[in-house]
Amino acid sequence: MQDFSESEKVCVSAKNAEASIAAVEKIGFKIGQRVHSVGDYRRIGMVMYIGPVEGYSGIWVGVDWDNGEGKHDGSINGVRYFQAKGEKSASFVRPQNLSGGISFVEALELRYRGNSTKEEEDEMYVLSERNKRVAIELVGKNKVQDKLSRFEELKGASLSYLGVSSTGPPGQISAIVPNMKELDLTGNLLSEWKDVGSICEELPTLEVLNLTNNSMMHDINGLPMLKSIHILVLNNCGITWAQVEILKQSLPAIEELHLMGNKLRTLMPASSNYVQGFNSLRLLNLEDNFIDTWDEILKLSRLKRLEQLHLNKNNLKNIFYPDYDPRQDLQDGNEALEKCYKPFENLQCLLLGGNMIENLSSVDSLNSFPNLMDIRLSDNPIADPGKGGIPRFFLIARLARVQILNGSEVSPRERKESEIRYVRFVMTKMEGNIEEIKRLHPRFAELKELHGIEDEKPLAAAGGPQKMASGLLSVTLKCVGASIGEKQSLSKKLPATTTVGRLKVLCESFFHLKSIKMKLFLQEEGSPLPLLLDDEMASLMDFGVGSEATILVDEES
Repeated sequence: MQDFSESEKVCVSAKNAEASIAAVEKIGFKIGQRVHSVGDYRRIGMVMYIGPVEGYSGIWVGVDWDNGEGKHDGSINGVRYFQAKGEKSASFVRPQNLSGGISFVEALELRYRGNSTKEEEDEMYVLSERNKRVAIELVGKNKVQDKLSRFEELKGASLSYLGVSSTGPPGQISAIVPNMKELDLTGNLLSEWKDVGSICEELPTLEVLNLTNNSMMHDINGLPMLKSIHILVLNNCGITWAQVEILKQSLPAIEELHLMGNKLRTLMPASSNYVQGFNSLRLLNLEDNFIDTWDEILKLSRLKRLEQLHLNKNNLKNIFYPDYDPRQDLQDGNEALEKCYKPFENLQCLLLGGNMIENLSSVDSLNSFPNLMDIRLSDNPIADPGKGGIPRFFLIARLARVQILNGSEVSPRERKESEIRYVRFVMTKMEGNIEEIKRLHPRFAELKELHGIEDEKPLAAAGGPQKMASGLLSVTLKCVGASIGEKQSLSKKLPATTTVGRLKVLCESFFHLKSIKMKLFLQEEGSPLPLLLDDEMASLMDFGVGSEATILVDEES
């Protein structure tokens, strides 16, 4: 930020202050009000100053824009009028170029009784179970439009980015849309919780409310009981956990709570060391925040109904399952508990993509969660072979109960093949060092016995073990290099001990490749990117290549 010396001019003089008060009364805006640019509902900001600007005629409104796209930091020509959040997030705008928004009912009229633009139709969507937008296809548009225009039949409405800033006259909403169950108010000008409370009170059947990208005030006191709300989306609303603790008192039936992008670092329970209440909460979405220690997440471990916890895109470095002694509940004064709950007892889905997890102990700790089946570890160092991490088959073998990994189902066949590859990989690398194997590979002995794999000669069991018993792997070689040209894929049986360097020589012969610097990749089922086979001295077994694998033949760029 730019500093000004005492000799430089600073606003606001008494004369300017008087002018600002008169300007506020004249133009209808007020400091702290949410506004959008006329003609652009998505350019939203907060009014920080109203009044004259030295060197320019007339009255101006100083706005700090949400998207940070302005011209200055609230000062111009050495005069500071306000302090913006960024160096160039603010600008001065003529009052006629700003809008203070419209009422809820006016937005309904605009969206459903006017002719919708393509951009507005693009905003019509529903949220999937994983909180992703699924577009609504307008089949028979006129018929649909006619039905939607009969507001008493409207059960779901998307009023995103329409400049909604007020509720309108009391009773008007309930009289017009009495049966509303789902409401999307993304990207509007709402900021006061009392307005949210008023909307919900007038919509007694409302179950789903999306307030994403509304900058909400910190004062929540006085919010009525929102008894019918089951799903509440507060992504990018500037919510703190202290506010969440107050909000939960008004949300007795909440099942899903989405808090993405709120810059949360810590979770501060109102009392005790654990988050309490939320007796119906099944899904908590904390993606895209700043949480960097697992101790914060452990504060959620006693939410009894919690089934899904979304933690993608935080700064977590490790995971562990807490030691738990049921007798501790009695010491903590929880004698009234009907039964002792294990930490995260009902958690089935844990999404950890895009963090900073890099140790195998974190992966192994996931086996301690009693009912965990759906895990995401993509975009972590531990799951990126290119950064020293481990491939998909390694993860599957170490995670005993995972059924969905990184969004892809783990079939019984993939699990069996992954576990066999993993055991053989460990046997090759560890060379019989039993104690070291137990320490580094906790499931090794279990899997070795499960699949009947002996130290020297595998048992000729069905499926994967039988194919491996012969010492030959059936692999498909597929050319993908741009200059190699179209060549038919080849299926070959190769010894598991074949090195990467030897395979390159064979590929040169198989595909008649000359003067091409080759690189090979292992393409694995369920993995978004193939694994580079970058060690020419390592064998196919070292890389965990199993039967029916596909190896891509590419060229150095």
